Amino acid sequence: MWLLESDALVAGAMGRTRLEDFGDPPIEPALSILANSLELEADLHPLGRLLMKIHLRELLETRLRLVDAWSGQLDALNAQLVQRPVFITGMPRSGSTFLHELMAEDPENRAPRVWEVMLPVPAHNGADAEGNARARKTEACLWWFRRLAPGADAVYPMRARTPHECVAIHSYTLLSEEFVSLCPIPTYEAFLRAADLGLSYGWQKRFLQYLQLGHPNRRWVLKSPDHVRGLEPLLRVFPDAMIIQTHRNPLEALRSGCQLTEVLQRMFARVGDRHEFGAREVRMLAESMECITRFRDSHPELAEHFMDVTYREVVADPMAVVRRVYERLGRRLTEAAAERMQRLIGNRSRYRTRNASLTLADLGLDGPDVARQFEGYCSRFGVSCRQGK
Repeated sequence: MWLLESDALVAGAMGRTRLEDFGDPPIEPALSILANSLELEADLHPLGRLLMKIHLRELLETRLRLVDAWSGQLDALNAQLVQRPVFITGMPRSGSTFLHELMAEDPENRAPRVWEVMLPVPAHNGADAEGNARARKTEACLWWFRRLAPGADAVYPMRARTPHECVAIHSYTLLSEEFVSLCPIPTYEAFLRAADLGLSYGWQKRFLQYLQLGHPNRRWVLKSPDHVRGLEPLLRVFPDAMIIQTHRNPLEALRSGCQLTEVLQRMFARVGDRHEFGAREVRMLAESMECITRFRDSHPELAEHFMDVTYREVVADPMAVVRRVYERLGRRLTEAAAERMQRLIGNRSRYRTRNASLTLADLGLDGPDVARQFEGYCSRFGVSCRQGK
């Protein structure tokens, strides 16, 4: 049941929307490779198969609607400037989400909200331009998501109006780390590693231009750990971008990240041996950190584009980190924005640790070989790589 077949997905999306133009970049061969990899390698359980088919169908339908919406206002879109955007990236589970949320509290900044990314096109010829109905629909979808993946809210709470990650915007191109994080799909992963990610960033720029149509231009504050794999195309498309790299003890990040990944993968697929799962997470994290370290060391002329922040700094004194970011940007943090951020700090409860019993030993990651894979990264950025440090 619910076979994942690219031609059927495309035909269904075109039939439901009565649209045919997917625009650029082309959806093939990415869609076929992704669908085949999910079908043959992911070990999807029945519910996961249904949910993945719905997800892919919705991505394709929204892609058709976006291209249709853009076609009639190309001049207006091209006139929209995306100036000096901030991209937060780096080690996953290193405080980047919290920093993103804090900066989004400044009315002079702009972050894509979850509802804007999930339902970017108003229905009925522009009705609901402010997005209230779409935000309510998104919240209903997230409510069901929390019922289906009850552990997700403990490690990554998401609501309709919270800032969303760039990886979800990239998913419309079918060139996105989102799919790799949801299921083990090695064929698609290999394809993605060799793909031109400039196509995803070109799409993202157009998406941001569309979101800011009819609104005052503000500085975009964007976030995804997966930007570490696409810094060259990112800076090609956004040449004046500032990149904040967040850092954390890799062993702490691994344990926290494995909890999140396991919760998400169980929603779609059967999770096998935890030691194999842990080894895969180590490989992916080590490769990611090597990508950004190699890029930065190879491009000293781009040093001014980068700023480093540690998890400990964000936890200990988040406002000090924000002020340092604003100083680096040459901007003044207004009292009103600082008050909004301070309220968020005061109201934001720590994530509940429903999987707190999960240890590195459970994942087979308590041996010295794991820490050794991150020695270069830790030495380069002054980060500890000891358990409990």
